[in-house]
Amino acid sequence: MMAWVLCALGLVILLLAGDALVKGAVNLSLRVGIPALIVSLTIVAFGTSAPELLIAINSVLENKPDIAMGNVVGSNTANILLVLGFPAILATLHTSECNTRKTYVFMMLASVLFIALAFTGSFGTWQALVLLAALAYVLIDALREAKAHRTGAVCDASDDDEDVEGADPNMPWWQIIVFLILGLVGLPLGADLLVDNASLIAREYGVSETVIGLTLVALGTSLPELATTTMAALRRQADVALGNVIGSNMFNLLAIIGVAALIGPIPVAPEFLRFDLWVMLGASVLLLPFVFWRWDITRNWGIALTIAYFAYIGLVLC
Repeated sequence: MMAWVLCALGLVILLLAGDALVKGAVNLSLRVGIPALIVSLTIVAFGTSAPELLIAINSVLENKPDIAMGNVVGSNTANILLVLGFPAILATLHTSECNTRKTYVFMMLASVLFIALAFTGSFGTWQALVLLAALAYVLIDALREAKAHRTGAVCDASDDDEDVEGADPNMPWWQIIVFLILGLVGLPLGADLLVDNASLIAREYGVSETVIGLTLVALGTSLPELATTTMAALRRQADVALGNVIGSNMFNLLAIIGVAALIGPIPVAPEFLRFDLWVMLGASVLLLPFVFWRWDITRNWGIALTIAYFAYIGLVLC
C-alpha cells in the first residue's frame, strides 16, 4: 500500500515541479530577451515534457530502462485513444475546423523512424543522435513557418509574451528563482519516487516493469494532456486539443528517448516489437480521417476510442 502512496506522491511532485519549471524558465527567458516565439517552441515544449524526460533518465540511471520505453510508448497510445477519446464524450471535438496535416505527417514519420530504430535491438548513442536530429529539423521547420506566418503583421511584444504558456510580465525576480528551484529540485525527487515505487509494485504483483511503464506510469504522465484536452473540448478549441496530442507524441518519440539514450542504452524488449509499438502506430493511423478528411471526433468516436484504450490496457495486463 505504501508503494502506491509514494508512487502517487512522486507523480504529484513531478507534475507540480514540471509546471513550476515551465513558469520559471519561461519568465527568465523572456526577461533576458529571448523572443517569445523561440520560448514557446523550445522551453515550453521541453518543460511540459520534463516529467516524462526525468522518468526516462532516472529509469536508465537505475537500470530500469523498460519503464522509460513503456512510458513513451504507453503515453503515445493513451494520448490518442484516451486523451482525445474521453473529452469527445463530453463535447464533440470539431477537428473539421483544424489544419494539422503537416504536423500529423511529421508525427507519423517520427513513429515509423522510432519503430525502425527499435528493430536495431536497443536505443544507443547513434540511434539517439538520429532521433535528436529529426527533432532539430522539426523545431527549425516550426520556427521558420511561425516566422513566415507573422510576416507583415504588427505584433506588440508584450502581447506575444502573454501568449506564451506560463508567461507573466509582472512576475518578480524572486518568484522566478523560487519556481526554478522548485522545478529543479522537485523533478528528480518526483522521478526517483515514481520509478522506485513503480518497480516495487511490479515486483509485488508479479508483472514486468514494461507493463508498469505502459500502464501506471504512462497513464499518470498523460494526465496533464488529458486535463488540457478536456478543457479545450469544453471551450470548443479542437485545434488546441489535436495539436497538443500530436505535438506531445512527436516530442515523446524524438526528445524523451533521444535524450535518455545518450545517458545510457535502452534495450527494446521483445514484447514491444511484437505488440505495443504496432498498437501505438495503429492508434496514430486512426487519426488520419480526422486530420485529412476533416471528420469531427463525435461522442460515438470518443466512446469507441476510450473503449479501445481500456481494451488495450486489459490485453497488456493479461
